[in-house]
Amino acid sequence: IGTLVQFNNSSNNKSPSENSGAKPGALEGKLVIDLSRVLGGPYCTQILGDHGAEIVKVEPPRGDETRDWGPPFHDEDAAYFLGVNRNKRSIGLDLSKAEGREVLFRLLEKADVLIENYKPGTMEKWGLGYEEVLKEKYPSLIHCRVSGFGDDGPWGGYPGYDAIIQAMAGWFSINGEAGSNPTRLGLAMVDMGTGLYSAIAILMAMNERENSGAGQYLDMTLYDCAVSLMHPHIVNYNLSGNIPVATGNAHPNISPYDTFRTKTVDIFVGAGNNRAWAKMCNEIQRPELIEDPRFIKNIDRVNNRGELKAEIESSLMKIDGEEICGRLAKAGLAAGPIHDTAQVVDHPHTLHREMTIQQDWYKMTGTPIKFSRTPGSIRHLPPKFAEHSRQLLEEFNFSRAEIDVLMESNTVVEKRQQ
Repeated sequence: IGTLVQFNNSSNNKSPSENSGAKPGALEGKLVIDLSRVLGGPYCTQILGDHGAEIVKVEPPRGDETRDWGPPFHDEDAAYFLGVNRNKRSIGLDLSKAEGREVLFRLLEKADVLIENYKPGTMEKWGLGYEEVLKEKYPSLIHCRVSGFGDDGPWGGYPGYDAIIQAMAGWFSINGEAGSNPTRLGLAMVDMGTGLYSAIAILMAMNERENSGAGQYLDMTLYDCAVSLMHPHIVNYNLSGNIPVATGNAHPNISPYDTFRTKTVDIFVGAGNNRAWAKMCNEIQRPELIEDPRFIKNIDRVNNRGELKAEIESSLMKIDGEEICGRLAKAGLAAGPIHDTAQVVDHPHTLHREMTIQQDWYKMTGTPIKFSRTPGSIRHLPPKFAEHSRQLLEEFNFSRAEIDVLMESNTVVEKRQQ
């Protein structure tokens, strides 16, 4: 398709012709064979693809199931799928067949990274295990496995999905209003956080390989990543012995750090130290609160959180929310109005930062990773299922006769199977 959009923090929605001189991404020349589906793995590889890596998305004959996770849809593919699968080319391949595994072996001859999220044991069952096969066959290959709980341990090999891991890693217990039932976080942050950790791990492994020349196996689990993201709740518990509970929008360690009602819209304000607290008091014209014995230090403000909120809101209810957020921000305080999704997508700062990008029908989030010399870009829109099967086989030096045999045997497929 060619370069469609280059993220350079200047202007939005460039056409292909305007991007003909686009600079190469930071990962140009790296090849990733992506066997992952759903969210964590695909989000990881989209990050790598945005910054120049060539991503070959190997889909099973039924395709990535998130293609069906709608509405909404565009041309039969769900927005859920489209949001994490740009900058990839798709081949449909049946790895349950020996012939399909031989195709994968040929793809891996040129690969830097293999990423997959099959149930632990599946790759080994197919004769594709890292220790048993891939390590010796491709000594420089980095094999990243994303799983729910890992291969071993009390829960090793069990299936894991975002919400189940949220529940088990304690996220439900600290989310929601005080006294409410355990509540799922409204983002798939376990999956996406694991995708981010996996991207970091892959980059670390590629950097280490520059010195050693050797690849390695990356054991990435949703459970580990979710536990690591439980900050500050786990560290608070480890030092105090007190089990954290849901506190609504308020922070367990800082006050004021909460939502507040105003005359117009609800806002969020965070004042993490005494100087910020003093600035807030002055901006809402309540300087007497600075010396109020209930609120002298952060610990006082945390212990008297309810009274503090009542005092602040008694003033904010007389002030326009957007206006006070602007004043607080200019004064050096962290403050902002509470937006819905539509307001976020079309917000002037979102557009300025190129976090909403659009090309024809494709309107998605941009990349948050901004480089000065090697900006990310969109080279491929999210692929249709197996859209590039023939093209990729040709690029990996399969003969026309070999391609015909693979297609006729349904080892390589071009249409989704039910």
